[in-house]
Amino acid sequence: MATISIKTADDIKGMRIAGRLASEVLDFITPQVKAGITTGELDRLCHDYMVNVQGTIPAPLNYCPPGYTPYPKAICTSVNDVVCHGIPSDKLLKNGDVVNLDITVIKDGYHGDTSRMFYIGEPSILAKRLNEITFECMWLGISKIKPGAYLGDIGSVIQQHAEKAGYSVVREFCGHGIGKVFHEEPQVLHYGRAGTLEQLVAGMIFTVEPMINAGRREIREMGDGWTIKTKDRSLSAQWEHTVLVTDNGYEVLTASQGMPLPPAPIQINTSIPT
Repeated sequence: MATISIKTADDIKGMRIAGRLASEVLDFITPQVKAGITTGELDRLCHDYMVNVQGTIPAPLNYCPPGYTPYPKAICTSVNDVVCHGIPSDKLLKNGDVVNLDITVIKDGYHGDTSRMFYIGEPSILAKRLNEITFECMWLGISKIKPGAYLGDIGSVIQQHAEKAGYSVVREFCGHGIGKVFHEEPQVLHYGRAGTLEQLVAGMIFTVEPMINAGRREIREMGDGWTIKTKDRSLSAQWEHTVLVTDNGYEVLTASQGMPLPPAPIQINTSIPT
């Protein structure tokens, strides 16, 4: 059984601030995510906003887990068939593209981690449906969070919803515990059986970040050592929030005024007035 840290009241306060700031980076960059901009320019704008406006540290920049080379940018930009960890570059976004922007900031030692999908111009019907189903998957997973529930409950509802729509769930990457450390226990799988794995306890904080493919679930790693694509080149989508297990349910920590609200009938629980 993995050791999962239970956060103190001070930790939770710090995580609320870091989470809100991460979401506010996405609010800030939203008007710029359009045809004709490069993912490198989006990275530069986000980096400047984090460092100079928020006084936060971009967690991905030079992040280097064992066996990896240091990640070279401040954010991840995953376009079309990129599942995750796309490195910003001089690639121009064009009409019809879909892109995930994944933001993690550090404020006073605490990490806030969140991602959103964006359409460039008019998306295809397939891209729009995949995005909507993935968004629903994330929120359905979050809605299962409360003390006494199991991590398997989150994975189970996500997998069922994705597969019912004809999509597949990426297995190699998952949500994770987070706090003063970027990635810690528990691993939050986006597939599995209800009633299995660790039981949730108030004070746990972790991400829910399903990666859903329009085609098969198999992935391939690119030569840069970071970028992950679908093996069959099908579209992929991802949404992510950082969530606290509260005494009677959950609180979304990566909440901000500009965040997309959950699909009905899920009620949102955040410290941000909506």
